[in-house]
Amino acid sequence: MRPTEFPSPDPQALAAGRALLERIGAELVAERNWISFARYMELALYEPGLGYYASGARKLGAGGDFVTAPELSPLFGRTLARQIAQLLQPGDAVLEFGAGSGALAASVLNEISVPYLVLETSSDLRQRQKQLLGDSVQWLDRLPERFCGVMLANEVVDAMPVHALAWTRDRLLERGVCANEGQLAWSDRAADGPLLASSRQLEIEIPPSGRYESELALFARAWMRSLGRVLERGAIMVIDYGFPAREYFHPQRSMGTLACHYRHRVHHDPFYLPGLQDVTAHVDFSALARAAADAGLEVLGFANQAQFLVNCGITDLLAAENPAEAKRYLPAAAAAQKLLSPAEMGELFKVLVVGRGVKDALMGFSRGDRRGTL
Repeated sequence: MRPTEFPSPDPQALAAGRALLERIGAELVAERNWISFARYMELALYEPGLGYYASGARKLGAGGDFVTAPELSPLFGRTLARQIAQLLQPGDAVLEFGAGSGALAASVLNEISVPYLVLETSSDLRQRQKQLLGDSVQWLDRLPERFCGVMLANEVVDAMPVHALAWTRDRLLERGVCANEGQLAWSDRAADGPLLASSRQLEIEIPPSGRYESELALFARAWMRSLGRVLERGAIMVIDYGFPAREYFHPQRSMGTLACHYRHRVHHDPFYLPGLQDVTAHVDFSALARAAADAGLEVLGFANQAQFLVNCGITDLLAAENPAEAKRYLPAAAAAQKLLSPAEMGELFKVLVVGRGVKDALMGFSRGDRRGTL
């Protein structure tokens, strides 16, 4: 389905979108009609009061643009709580990044008693989380200077700004954004600096078309290194859709992984309704693992979501439900199917855990550990 066939936003949303376009246009004028795609993505998602995650529009659930695993069923959070509990020591805490609706925090806290911190950049989402969680959670404005426990990022890294690149037979191009006849459009220029240096670490096979497009997540790498400097002991758990580098930059994935989510529809036009749609890229888990190693962290495990959840006992939790209570059991069974099925979230979503000072083997990777693929 093309974006032109999508449901139209309401007048208030359209007005907010126009205000964001004016903000982007002003920056393009100041920058001689070119900004990096990473900067565009930052504005489109996080510009205060106007970006997708910084405005009051509903994002999660049936009335939003997408549904995350915690909204599907408490089973997801209850299962994660088992792995979290294994990692915790007395005095530890859980720190969740981008807690969405708060559903994951609620599910975890129903299973284990632990100080729970949330670092949320969206003021709108923070207010919604407070309505659900009340005083059971402490909200932070920035990373603590030191932390012991478990840091948790579920579907967070995919929304971090990425640089868009195009490899050709002659040179590497950075794909940026310009204004062309009053419309936002792609504009390429020669890549340089850290972007060029990082790209040289990759082995890209140029297809017969002569052009290979993909993304580099420099923001995500810097984020992981910053967490490594803060984490004194414990683990960082990243759950998201993505691949190790050999799959991420596979010759057949020559159009990259950028995707947009609007009213539960997926398309590939990042310039459609800026501020009113989610813009994402799949996660390069190999790059995250290398960034963690740069910060002195150890990779504790890497697996697809299905294997991780099964290892942590999701099927046991489902089996404990009473099938006779259809209103409770049937939605739980349907959610488990979606979380585990290779055709749904089971294979595309991965779990990466890195840490410091963790001695025990983690239950989530007792079978099917793929860290060797990173």
